[in-house]
Amino acid sequence: MNRSDLGAELKRSNNCCQAVLLAFEDLLPYDKESLLMLGSTFGSGNGGMMGTCGALVGAEMVLGVLSKQTRGMNPTSRKLFQAFEEKCGASRCIDLKGVVTGHMLCSCEDCARNAIELVEEQLGSLS
Repeated sequence: MNRSDLGAELKRSNNCCQAVLLAFEDLLPYDKESLLMLGSTFGSGNGGMMGTCGALVGAEMVLGVLSKQTRGMNPTSRKLFQAFEEKCGASRCIDLKGVVTGHMLCSCEDCARNAIELVEEQLGSLS
């Protein structure tokens, strides 16, 4: 199973942020319990669906750790954010789930899958 499919599978028993973090567990310097705690407040997006999708938050965290950079990541982060919006249709959970419009743009499983694919692309371009 590839990493993005693993993330979609992990989403079935975790929130979106946790699914992304756990999909990269083998590469991150944290144990499973720590990753679960780190991502625990990002279920249903920041602020309970009103804010940024948890999968995108998790992707930004993974990118920050795996890039091994402590400064200057804003352009890379912005690129990931914009690519996520293009691929999923929005970045806020409320918009992705179509709470206001009644039209879902991207499922949680696909948000996790897309976020993971985008992190892998970004990491490849940093090498």
